[in-house]
Amino acid sequence: MLSLEDEVALRREAMAWLALRTNDGHDAISRTELTQFTFRGERITLIDQGRGIRKPKECRAALSIMTVHTREGGERPYGDSRGRDGHPRYKMRADSRGTADNQGIQAALELRLPLIWLWGIAPSWYQPIFPVYVIGAEPELDQFVLACDALQVLPLPESPLEEVLRQYALRETRQRIHQPVFRSMVMRAYETQCAVCALGHTQLLDAAHIIPDSADDGIAAVRNGLALRKIHHAAYDAGILGISPDYQVAIRDDILDEVDGPLFEHGIKGLHGDGLRKLPARRGDRPDRDLLDRRFRRFLSA
Repeated sequence: MLSLEDEVALRREAMAWLALRTNDGHDAISRTELTQFTFRGERITLIDQGRGIRKPKECRAALSIMTVHTREGGERPYGDSRGRDGHPRYKMRADSRGTADNQGIQAALELRLPLIWLWGIAPSWYQPIFPVYVIGAEPELDQFVLACDALQVLPLPESPLEEVLRQYALRETRQRIHQPVFRSMVMRAYETQCAVCALGHTQLLDAAHIIPDSADDGIAAVRNGLALRKIHHAAYDAGILGISPDYQVAIRDDILDEVDGPLFEHGIKGLHGDGLRKLPARRGDRPDRDLLDRRFRRFLSA
């Protein structure tokens, strides 16, 4: 078994390895590639073949946890969810092999070791979220409490800043779980191409919400998303560019009258009246026309 110092080094190297292969955690990775990590010449796979909790024999604690992929609207085998305090929960394994797996997560809690959370976004494809910390256990509910910020692991002293720091850490946890998973689902549906211009470089693309996720009805689903080039995302959020329910691009009238450089002329103004150039192949993943209509009416009123 590795020493605690070496186990910390293993996790640090595994997360650095993942960062290089996932655009610093922004893109998904395949199950096959997750089996290729090596530590000091030894291969240590980051995902288990038949379990949601991966604890290599060399480790004192679980190294990764997995939430399986389901079609939109389907229920996952384990009810991973968010608690009333806003923190995500990870369900304990309940079958005959669950004791050892659950003990692996409990050890991560006690030793304050970070985990990798693999969120299924398609069959055999995962969005890695890292580092993730186990900050509590709720055995009466058969679940662990997770966070994505080390601040949540540390006992904060009583001070006026304590609540501010905890709220910041909680907001970071929500963003680091929701945003990468949403992005990966959208990018996969659009085959990593911009809906407006079909540009295909992942580093230049964002996953944009039609209805913002901060709104009560801003659902975290592909049909509420668009893969957009960064400049088009900024223009969409600023109300410069709109997309109608029939998938037509419109540019605000006052912008059409402006004179600027070639990027503005061709990259923004030249899109007016064009149809979207890239849509998901699966109809259920295409932009929801009702959501587009609501957003487009706001664009027109501005």
